[in-house]
Amino acid sequence: MGAQLRVYKRRIKSVTATKKITKAMEMIAASRIVKAQRQVAASTPYATELTRAVTAVATGSTTNHALTTEVDSPTRAAILLITSDRGLAGGYSANALKAAEQLTERLHAEGKEVDAYIVGRKGVAYYGFRERKVTESWTGFTDNPTYADAKMVAAPLIAAIEKDTAEGGVDELHIVFTEFISMLTQTPVQKRLLPLSLDKAQEETATKGEILPLFDFEPSAEDVLDALLPRYVESRIYNALLQAAASKHAATRRAMKSATDNAGELIKSLGRLANAARQAEITQEISEIVGGASALADATAGSDK
Repeated sequence: MGAQLRVYKRRIKSVTATKKITKAMEMIAASRIVKAQRQVAASTPYATELTRAVTAVATGSTTNHALTTEVDSPTRAAILLITSDRGLAGGYSANALKAAEQLTERLHAEGKEVDAYIVGRKGVAYYGFRERKVTESWTGFTDNPTYADAKMVAAPLIAAIEKDTAEGGVDELHIVFTEFISMLTQTPVQKRLLPLSLDKAQEETATKGEILPLFDFEPSAEDVLDALLPRYVESRIYNALLQAAASKHAATRRAMKSATDNAGELIKSLGRLANAARQAEITQEISEIVGGASALADATAGSDK
């Protein structure tokens, strides 16, 4: 076997092994998407109804609560950015980071300082490489988040918005994550969680022609808000984590399918080159045999004379 043919065979063997790995990763991601979709479908109604409850309390009372009252001149905002712990997902994390950068620029243009809260190793690495300050970060659960993870993330954010900005608190809380729309479409979104915008909340939760009822609150509307709003933040963050996980699995599946297809095409191309090299070797061997036979015949004819 010639040297060139050996090179092609080694490359074919290597690419074939890579193809098996990417195919396995594609199948794993596809199986995880189903579970993630179910979790998103199960959590969304809860988050929506909880938003309705908070909206009803806020609109049906005259209390001024820290989590629903707009600050006249906000000076500080927090951004919760949800990325992935792992790569091999195409532009999933890069798109979320780009959306966070755009939101940060907009808030800076409005004269607000920004505190970054990051979920996922990709986001932590991005900010770390650029030597940017990260207030808090969490890693290790982006592929399969639980409600306990959402509570852990929500706790410092709720504490920050309840504090005065002079004590390190914030006036607004924004979240950036990738919304799962379909297997082929996942879109980075920016949403403001706090203070709760009552007009937008009513648009999101009320059906056409429906008017939110009036309530009497015991012991008080403020106590009800104290109990409901942390649950609201936790449920919204949990839903965002699940949406991001489903989006990440879909992006991984798409990226691994593309890699598997590309590996197949490369194997075909290398196979053609290997065949051409083999044919060249055979042709060269035939030429050498014919040339040797011709030289031997000429030598035999000369000795006969």
